[in-house]
Amino acid sequence: MSEAARQVPVSGSHEKPKTYTAKAFAVSSAKAALGPLTIARRDPRPHDVQIEILFCGVCHSDLHQARNEWEAFAPTVYPCVPGHEIVGRVVKVGNAVKKFKEGDIAAVGCLVDSCRVCGNCRAGDEQYCENSFTLTYNSEDKILGGVTYGGYSESIVVDEAYVVKVPKSLDPAGAAPLLCAGITTYSPLRHWKAGKGKKVGIVGLGGLGHMGLKFSHAFGAHTVLFTTSPNKTSDAKRLGADEVVISKNAADVEKHAGSFDFILDCVSAEHDLNAYLRLLRRDGTLTLVGAPEKPLPVAAFRLIMGRHSVAGSAIGGIRETQEMLNFCGEHGIVSDIEIIPIQKINEAYERLLKSDVKYRFVIDNASLKK
Repeated sequence: MSEAARQVPVSGSHEKPKTYTAKAFAVSSAKAALGPLTIARRDPRPHDVQIEILFCGVCHSDLHQARNEWEAFAPTVYPCVPGHEIVGRVVKVGNAVKKFKEGDIAAVGCLVDSCRVCGNCRAGDEQYCENSFTLTYNSEDKILGGVTYGGYSESIVVDEAYVVKVPKSLDPAGAAPLLCAGITTYSPLRHWKAGKGKKVGIVGLGGLGHMGLKFSHAFGAHTVLFTTSPNKTSDAKRLGADEVVISKNAADVEKHAGSFDFILDCVSAEHDLNAYLRLLRRDGTLTLVGAPEKPLPVAAFRLIMGRHSVAGSAIGGIRETQEMLNFCGEHGIVSDIEIIPIQKINEAYERLLKSDVKYRFVIDNASLKK
């Protein structure tokens, strides 16, 4: 039996496993600050891995979820413990676990389960599960009931099928954001075949954009950053950009008309997609990984005249996430980070709103013990 098919999640008909307690930081309402909370974690079942969390990246989606800003799409259930960029040390394994042993450095991303039987799951694209995937936090906990709790905590227990290995060559703190920001940019660049002989645009330099630059450069593509901030030019080139275009300068943008094979749009704010569609070659694709709150208009003729495509991409499956981590291990790629204690998470959220971080906050989870 394949790993994907071996176990189908149950709705709670089986007896619940025993639990243990763990310290965490949670938010109790959309307008509340995050603060300490003791949560329950399940004791490992036969295929489970218990991980002592060492570091957890702070994703912008954590802020959206904590403040219930995605209410129409994914309403927040409180208390909410965010965090889906998790790196830690395996401290216990179930008696049927084959991939991990105690002491291994392991990681958990945005998913901790899926149906495992649909076509997408069997293809290794669990992030597009046709039935019901389980997110690392604020998702139905089919085992303990209630909702799942994320990485702003001391530990987590996850089925080994949804845990990945961190190469020993990678700094564990810098590797944490790879579990979301990394795979979110790696997956579309790989899918649309960024590489030597291709011209790739990256729109926006933040948590996602800086990883997009690193991967596109490592793949060998001629990489161009589009940014509204001239002061980011030197940093962009350090991160892998061959060219930097200030998107407010229409003349500089126009010089690139009809020249890109692929553009990765990492901007979550309202902006003009049509300005980038005109930069594509015939059959070029503009792929969104940022998620603006409001719909963005697209002019039909920008698609028709050039057979252009607008697409989207969400994280990556477990197999591809492992592939991404292995690639990072081979090429020495980690995120640029600022490490914070959990006690500064509310300050970090406010700074995140101002883009005041280069380029990802990472929580040192040892601070939970203080």
